[in-house]
Amino acid sequence: MSVSLAKLGIHPGDRVADVGCGTGKVAIALSEVAGTVYAIDRRPEAIAYAREEASRANRGNIEFFEGDAVDVLPGLGALDAAFVGGSRRLLEVLDLLAGQVQGRIVVNAVMVETLQSAIANMQRLGIFVEAVHLQVSRSAEIAGGLMFKPINPVYIIVGGAGCS
Repeated sequence: MSVSLAKLGIHPGDRVADVGCGTGKVAIALSEVAGTVYAIDRRPEAIAYAREEASRANRGNIEFFEGDAVDVLPGLGALDAAFVGGSRRLLEVLDLLAGQVQGRIVVNAVMVETLQSAIANMQRLGIFVEAVHLQVSRSAEIAGGLMFKPINPVYIIVGGAGCS
């Protein structure tokens, strides 16, 4: 998450969307710097959990939207940055964000197909900057010694306005 947040380059007062907010961890982290975070998820249970976590973290600058991002995003107006943690309707979401975001768009993906789709669509839109493959491993005991067990890798795809 730290790498994705750094790639977003959030500044104080920024208006940021968290598409596919899930548990709300990214939205909460974004809210530490951003002026307003718009957390969007189509799953009511995700929004309920994220809202509860934001309340526990005392974050009053997060607005929650239960629904499809393709329906919610147009009503938010101009954004400074956007994080996309879900791949549902990614092509349409990127089309909207490309015209709405003035700064960086960061997509996190765990599937190679999502990686490929995000890169191809950002290239088509003329906003692709880079893709980063991040792999972490943790030590684990084995046969009286230590080995490293890999944790699922994540792909971080970065796009932005004025990039090509």
